[in-house]
Formats: sequence, structure tokens, C-alpha cells
Amino acid sequence: MSEKLFKNTATVGGMTLVSRVLGLVRDMVFARFGVGPGMDAFLVAFKIPNFMRRLFAEGAFSQAFVPVLAEYKNQRSHEEVRSLLDRVTGTLLGVLGGLTLLGVLGSPVLVTLFAPGFLDDPIKFDLTAELLGITFPYLMLISLVAMVAGILNTYGRFAAPAFAPVWLNVILIGAALLVAPRLEEPMLALAWGVLLSGVVQLLFLLPSLARLRLMPRPRWGWRDSGVRKILRLMGPGILGSSVAQINLLFDTLIASFLVTGSVSWLYYSDRLVEFPLGIFGIALATVILPSLSRHHAAADPDQFARTLDSGLRWVLLIGLPAAAGLTLLAAPTLATLFLYGGFTPEDVRMAALSLMAYSLGLPGFMLVKILAPAFYARQDMRTPVKVAITALLSNMVLNILFVVPLVLLAFAGPHAGLALATSIAAYVNAGLLYRHLRKQEAYHPLTGWGPWLARIIVATLALGLVVGIGAPALEQWTEWPALQRAWQLLLWVLAGVATYLLVLRLLGMKLSHLWAPTRMQ
Repeated sequence: MSEKLFKNTATVGGMTLVSRVLGLVRDMVFARFGVGPGMDAFLVAFKIPNFMRRLFAEGAFSQAFVPVLAEYKNQRSHEEVRSLLDRVTGTLLGVLGGLTLLGVLGSPVLVTLFAPGFLDDPIKFDLTAELLGITFPYLMLISLVAMVAGILNTYGRFAAPAFAPVWLNVILIGAALLVAPRLEEPMLALAWGVLLSGVVQLLFLLPSLARLRLMPRPRWGWRDSGVRKILRLMGPGILGSSVAQINLLFDTLIASFLVTGSVSWLYYSDRLVEFPLGIFGIALATVILPSLSRHHAAADPDQFARTLDSGLRWVLLIGLPAAAGLTLLAAPTLATLFLYGGFTPEDVRMAALSLMAYSLGLPGFMLVKILAPAFYARQDMRTPVKVAITALLSNMVLNILFVVPLVLLAFAGPHAGLALATSIAAYVNAGLLYRHLRKQEAYHPLTGWGPWLARIIVATLALGLVVGIGAPALEQWTEWPALQRAWQLLLWVLAGVATYLLVLRLLGMKLSHLWAPTRMQ
């Protein structure tokens, strides 16, 4: 990985770390409300616009917008770039405004589509629809945030966009602690907090945009060639860039038919997997797309392949030990963070089942985040669509194979089958993307992969042995007071990290290899 790429990734990762830590604090506060109909209702009402945000804004739109903007930046004048941004902003506002109106008015229909299992509980269904009417406009606000972030990233300004999500967590923590206790229905405070956070994030980023002299003046631009190119790339990219989110939403749909609490158990599991995924996987993907787009626009295939190769090596260097550690420490982590208030030891046990299943797929999720931009940077949206369809079908089939038998056998964790199916589908997605890149001759592995990967696998196994054998059983964690749980978790995390790094060093991986993995032989 080049020093510049590493520094940009470290910047995004550092800011994301702040956001993820606050996100964990937010979820610890949420856990005090317990696992029940109200929390299930809010999580679905938050997940629907959040899903669409990742699908359209941070997914298809960003993946199509950034390469086109990079092309304009490299090949056209500043005024032409501003003209493109004016028309993209106006068109985005027009489309999202209409979509937001439909979403608010049709919130009961959306709840029926995304959580049909709630129909059996009229109180939970009505509350979810009410909350969704409040949270849905967040989609329009956060889509504008994603557009501004894409502009700033293209111009090498990564810090402010990476910090913006911090405001979501700060506002939701404040709403949960200060406003919710004063309301008859506490979840209303959280819903209004989501909406307010969208406004604050957008206002936070606008000054950075103004300093680049790129503040948009919205104009309808449906016929503009640049806008039409973005829209043309977005069409297939909607599915191709967001298969993981579609899989997670499909999990929620099925979970709505399972016992109350299943939606919440999956939510807390997903949040913990998102922690390492966001700090490194998404951070690297955020930085690597503009870099790959620039190399493609400059017709430099060798540098394109080298950048992608470095990204893949770093994903496995971080992803494999993170997956092992999170799988082995699933229950201790959940107990340490959430075993307060209405969150019970049984909730820890149930959420741990799905967390372990999601954790197994962490390297797959990370690989998709790096492999997919290699297609978007070359403005190839068709191939990821074909791959996404295959991954989606495999997820659906696996859901039936894993979940239905567990329900029939009255096993205590059918929701974990949903998580396991999603993890396997991520590897299907990543494997097919890699295969197509090789087939298209857009990427070829550089030398040294075999011994380099072998070192990582051996070090990960050593980490697993130390943590798996040494860490206390779940019963002990639930009996300890909160402070002791925290110290014990920190101890075992540090023991795992130290073991991993020590074994890597004993096997010949020097610090310089961490900065330039392609030098390893």
C-alpha cells in the first residue's frame, strides 16, 4: 500500500473509530430499553431508510458519481465540474423529495413489505409505521451528505466526511438519555433524533465544500450528459453495490416472523461486526475508489492492479484475525457492552449465536468492499449485478436450508441461521468478483502471496488457541460486575492481538512488510 493511500485510510479509519466507539455507547444506551416490541419497532423504522441510504446514496449513487466526478476533475475545467454538481444536486433533490413524500405517506405499506411478521401484532405494527413516518426523510438528508462526502473524497478531503457520522451517535445518545425518559413512548425520541442527525451532518460538511468553491446551486439536470451517465451507471449498480445490505434486510424480513427479540439480536450482532468492518474495510474502500478511478482515468493499468493488490492484502491481514477474535469473544463482548437494564443473559446468549455467524463472514464482507470498487472505477456496473444476483439467490436458498429446519426442530437460534447464510453469501459474492477481475485481466496477484498468506493463517490459528482456551465461559462473564467484565475483555483482546503480532514477527514478517505487503516473499 502506498504511503499516501495508507495515510488516507488511517485518517478515515481513525475518524470512523470515533464514530464506531460512540456507536457502541449508543447501543449500550439502547440496551437499557431492553429487547421487546418497542425496540424492534424502532430498529425496523431506522433500518428501512438506512437500508435505502446504503443502497442508493452510499451504494449505487456514490459508486457511479465518484468515477464520473473524477473524470471531470481530471479532464475538464473547474466551471464544468461546478456545472455538473449543480445539475446532480438539483436532480437528486427532485427525485429524493418525491421518494420521501411517498415514503412518509406510505409508511404502513413499507412496514408490510419489510416486516410482514409485524402484522400479527397491531400495536407493534402501528408504532413501527408511526416511527417510519418520522425517520424516512433521513434518507433525503443523508443522501445529500453522501453526495457532499463523495465530492470531498474525490478532492482528497477525507477527514470531515469520515467524522460526520459521529453526529448521528451523539444526537441519538442525547435523545435516549435526555428526551426518551420524558415521553410516554420513548422510541419517538429516537426517531426524531435520527431525523435531526441528518440535518446536522449536512450542515457540518457544507463549509468544507464551500472552501473548495464547489457549493452547488441546485438545477434540474435530467438531460445533462454527466447526470445521464451517472444515472445509467446507477441502474445496475443499485443491486451490484449493495448485496450485503439486501441480504441483511432479507434477514430482517424473515426475523419478523420469528420470536420477539430476533430483530434486536440480529441488530446488536450486526452492529459489532460493523465495528471492524467500518474502521478498516469501509475506510479502505472509501479511499481506494477515488484512487482506482484516477488510475483508470490516467490509463495506468499497472498502478491500478498494484493498488488493488495492496488493498486485498491488507483486508486479509486485518480481516482474518478480527473474524477469529470476534467469533471467540462474541458472548463476552455482548455481555460487557449490553448486559444492563432490560438486556438479559439470555439475550446475550441468543445475540452471541448470530454474532458468531456474522463474524465468520467478516473477511468476505471486507473483500467485497475492495473488489467491487475495481469494477465501479472502470465504470463496469454489469458484472457486479450478475454476481449480486447469484449471491442473493444463494442467500435465499441458504436461509431456507438453515432457518426452516431450526424452526421445525424448535432449536433456540433460528435467527443465527439467517446470519450464517448472509456470511456464506458474502464469500460467494467476493469469489465471483475476484474470478471476473482475473478473467477480464484487470487484476493479477503480485508475487509473494503464498508465504505471506501462510504467515497470516498460522498467526490467526495461534490467536484462536490462546483466546479460545484461555477465555472464561459465558456463565462467568454474566456473574462478574460491569467493571470486571470490561477489564477481562480488554485483557483477552490484548492477549489475542499480542499473540497474532508476535507469531507474525517470529515467522519473518517485519514492520516494513506491514507498510508494503507486496515486498513479502
